[in-house]
Amino acid sequence: MNTMSYIGAIERYHEYKDALREILASIVTGIADEGLLGNDEQLRVAMERVVSHYPFVEMVYTLDVEGAQNSSNVTAQGVVEAGDGRGRDRSQRPYYRPAQENSMSRVHVTEPYLSSVGGLLCISASQCLRNHAGERVGIVVLDINLAKAVEFLMGDIKRRQFTPLFTGVYAMISLALFLVVLVLLYAAGMEMLDLWDLGKSRENLHLKPFGVIIFITLALAIFDLGKTILEEEVLMHKDIFRHSSTRRTITRFIAAILIAVSIEALLLMFKGALGIGDFTLQGVWMMGAAIGLLIGLGIYVYLGAKAESLLTAMRKNK
Repeated sequence: MNTMSYIGAIERYHEYKDALREILASIVTGIADEGLLGNDEQLRVAMERVVSHYPFVEMVYTLDVEGAQNSSNVTAQGVVEAGDGRGRDRSQRPYYRPAQENSMSRVHVTEPYLSSVGGLLCISASQCLRNHAGERVGIVVLDINLAKAVEFLMGDIKRRQFTPLFTGVYAMISLALFLVVLVLLYAAGMEMLDLWDLGKSRENLHLKPFGVIIFITLALAIFDLGKTILEEEVLMHKDIFRHSSTRRTITRFIAAILIAVSIEALLLMFKGALGIGDFTLQGVWMMGAAIGLLIGLGIYVYLGAKAESLLTAMRKNK
């Protein structure tokens, strides 16, 4: 799925289920006409009219009373796929039987399922068509892309159009951070070679390991930051409407900072213990800052999870 994960789409579907069903019912009712049966041109015209207002509609086609498709698959792009669909038996699909058995010819909306045409998670709405004598003459079926429909209801379509740009920028930032990590590792390697070069002076030998550790610690912190950005903003789906997604990103970011600050605090304490300057107090203050960050992060995570659980419970009780 290009826009929204399957889990996210299913969760949002259950939140907006009633609204989705009402919209689909109104769309199908608006286009349902006996003249659509087997008429690709009429279907194309109806599809153009629908897509101009509802961009999440993917396809429309018609079936005869036995469930055989008697039209082509008319897609959202207005393309009639003449070689695909016509003549196929759709009597086992989830949208046929309820529409055929519905004596009131109401619109039937399916639960989410994988489309046999596009392979995407979709919902279908179907309505039995009748002639002037009240006899069943066929069924019109409308398929929608579930993820796009949810985005439409949430008003998220415009933001989604910029998602590739945002993803590309985050990818470049991650790459730049990884390049910095390579530079720091190179500097640490040079320090280690200098440390083991027996031909050089042994003066201040006890200070050189600290330089190596500082470079490696900075590389670790920056690598964790770049990895977090890459995973959260490029590789994984992030639902900005859920507090859990933002909370996860902040938690990982603060955790990387905590690791770096804690290691630097220990280094300052070790220097003070070795008598290399008066760094003990600074190390203690830095460790205190790390503890404060950890406590603040714990409070934030707890309160955020509590608030989200309350919001979820309120939605379920509506």
